[in-house]
Amino acid sequence: MTAKIVNLDPVTPVTPAPVRRVVGPPPPPDVLLDVRGLKTYFHVMDGTVPAVDGVDFQLKRGETLGLVGESGCGKSVTSLSIMRLIDIPPGEIVAGEIWFDGQEILSMPMSQMRKIRGSDMSMIFQEPMTSLNPVFTVGNQIAEAVKAHRDVSGREAWSRAVEMLEAVGIAAPKRLAKQYPHELSGGMRQRVMIAMALSCDPKLVIADEPTTALDVTIQAQILELIKALQERTGAALLLITHDLAVVAETVQRMAVMYAGRIVESGPVEDVLLRPQHPYTLGLLSSIPALHKRGRQLDVIKGVVPNPFRMPAGCKFEPRCPYAWDRCRQSDPELLAIPGGDVRARCYLHSPEGASRLAEFERVSVATVADETL
Repeated sequence: MTAKIVNLDPVTPVTPAPVRRVVGPPPPPDVLLDVRGLKTYFHVMDGTVPAVDGVDFQLKRGETLGLVGESGCGKSVTSLSIMRLIDIPPGEIVAGEIWFDGQEILSMPMSQMRKIRGSDMSMIFQEPMTSLNPVFTVGNQIAEAVKAHRDVSGREAWSRAVEMLEAVGIAAPKRLAKQYPHELSGGMRQRVMIAMALSCDPKLVIADEPTTALDVTIQAQILELIKALQERTGAALLLITHDLAVVAETVQRMAVMYAGRIVESGPVEDVLLRPQHPYTLGLLSSIPALHKRGRQLDVIKGVVPNPFRMPAGCKFEPRCPYAWDRCRQSDPELLAIPGGDVRARCYLHSPEGASRLAEFERVSVATVADETL
């Protein structure tokens, strides 16, 4: 009987070729950051969460842009997507383009992205205590960032670290550079993070709620410091916050996010003094003030929609006092508002919303007048 010979050689799996992204033309030279149709989803056990679901904005060289919205609207995920720091899995950038300094960075190899991240673009994170390494001195951590992106010696990197600590207003920078993060106050740690972010003279600084864990007086100092350093270095600044007062004092342009999408954008004065979206108007009317003492505080009724069961139409429709049947059928695009540089994602500004727009504008004018008393 002839034995049957079985081939036991392992089969080498065929790795599929990477999918090439189809990208559009590059932005104009004066545009440093151009985000187009960005979609970042998280695949979890209960389903898929569209954390960022079609975000578009531009940031010019040397400009300041504020990204505003309540917790969970997708602000931080947008910034992490720009830096390509999304955990994959469960996260995935499923669509869109991100142009930075004339390059489309979503399609470039990660090795090339690492050379840009920390050098040409940097980030100031929300909580410095979780961003700084507890077992290394702050000077060593800043020097390490400098050595990673600059052809310098260890002594030169240390000198740069001390120089940056002095630039952010820290007294006795040589002594503080030898201290550990736990030995510093919250404000000091945030100054260290700012020093690290600016140590390689980036073209773009992303500040993700840099004053969240600080008291009011330290918040003001940190914001003034970021603004002064940004003006001195000429870097563009993307400021992420939920505080409209911070935006009003710090940025030139702003974009309001809700449920993973930008619902209104434009120059900060236009958006805050002449809001064109009901959500922006709701945020403004809910700001507490001394002259409102004794009055019931205005709130945006309802809750943010469940990310697993988003409305079919406008995501703000269940909470909007101006919604009608059209809003439930499809999600509006960002519509240009006549007479300015503002865009709003609302059917009030479409031809079929003209009859409701007058009432919205009347309430908007009254609300802004009340807030500016």
